[in-house]
Amino acid sequence: MNKNNLTIAIPASIISDTPHLREKTSKIGLIARAAAIFKIHKILIYPDSPRINQSRDLHLIAKILNYIETPQYMRKNLYKIEPDLQYAGILPPLRTPHHPSSGKNRDLKIGEYREGIILNQSKEGLTVDIGVQSPALLRERHFSVGERLTVQVIKNDNHIEIQSVNRNDVPSYWGFQVKITDETFGHMLKTEQFDLVISTARIADPFVKVADKIAQRWSQAERVLIAFGAPSRGLHEIVKDEGLRIKNISDFVVNTIPDQGTTTVRAEEALFSSLAIFTVYFNSY
Repeated sequence: MNKNNLTIAIPASIISDTPHLREKTSKIGLIARAAAIFKIHKILIYPDSPRINQSRDLHLIAKILNYIETPQYMRKNLYKIEPDLQYAGILPPLRTPHHPSSGKNRDLKIGEYREGIILNQSKEGLTVDIGVQSPALLRERHFSVGERLTVQVIKNDNHIEIQSVNRNDVPSYWGFQVKITDETFGHMLKTEQFDLVISTARIADPFVKVADKIAQRWSQAERVLIAFGAPSRGLHEIVKDEGLRIKNISDFVVNTIPDQGTTTVRAEEALFSSLAIFTVYFNSY
């Protein structure tokens, strides 16, 4: 999957079948891994039950996803010790390009990209932690202490010097962004204006029957959304609350596991299965 703007939409109740915070944290970690493996650009979290206040779950999912997406050397400056993150130690590492394994100055290469956090100001510019032994110098001054930014190494001799860059200009996959919406699924589609919307559901066309049609649209689309339902209710039921039909607000509704051997497929399993199928097919198209 090589789209620069590939989004997945997941419901707030995706963690509703796991009552304990430890299991919720573990499930969210698997969602983050799926997003990183298949190079998802954005994760949209939407409310899916009009009868329940889902603010708590929306923000919990977003907080843990943002935490795991943040490089480890930056977390102590961006996150406080709090109950919602008490099981963060069980989260799997992402091992994406913006989570570098080396923390040594000598391993830094000119032109290398890093995530950084502004530590303080100096006469020469701003001091930035980029995850190595010594802080780097940023001669630009239009950032604030504590702000996170994407940078590029431009000098590494007696000291390290960097320049700020737009994360969208980084040539390799650079992690995902997380967005909470308070809009229902149907209204969210109108607001976001995707070029291609693919909804996954059990009651739907098998993927192989519509794969070629999707591929034609996929090759021309700049903003693609792949949407998933909840453990207890699929997208058909979720949008029914809005008086809508999923086939009328999606470009395609597909079943990526048409002959499943279990009564249900868990949300995180559907994520891995569906994204893997899309990757194999569209990368070879």
